[in-house]
Amino acid sequence: MQAIQPTVSPLRPVKNSPRVAPRSSRGSRQRSYPHQMLAAETGVKLAVNVVLSVCATSALIQLLPHYRAVQEKLQEIQAEVNLTQGRVDRSRSDFNRYFDPSLAKTVMQEQSNRVNPQQRPVILQEPVSPEAEESTPQP
Repeated sequence: MQAIQPTVSPLRPVKNSPRVAPRSSRGSRQRSYPHQMLAAETGVKLAVNVVLSVCATSALIQLLPHYRAVQEKLQEIQAEVNLTQGRVDRSRSDFNRYFDPSLAKTVMQEQSNRVNPQQRPVILQEPVSPEAEESTPQP
């Protein structure tokens, strides 16, 4: 059993000499002012965002007159489309009327002076008043 026991090594005494770490002026500044780095980073981010915001606002201000001009052109075009749509509707109805087989004779009569021979002319006259009949001498 003695062969299994580990060997004990003598412990070395620890020296109580203070360790002096070389301090750099930059390292001590980081330790004493850690919030300055965070503040500087935040300031840079804020400055960049302000510059980007100013650029975006400037671009929007420059685009506003262009947007208004495009809107005016669009309104003019829509007015023209509405006028043209009315003309197209009239032309379409005329086209359908002219090429309708059931209205072919009516359209031909409108376009020419010819009248259907089987059609009787209707002549409208004003009714004769009884006073006018009395005043005319009868033979």
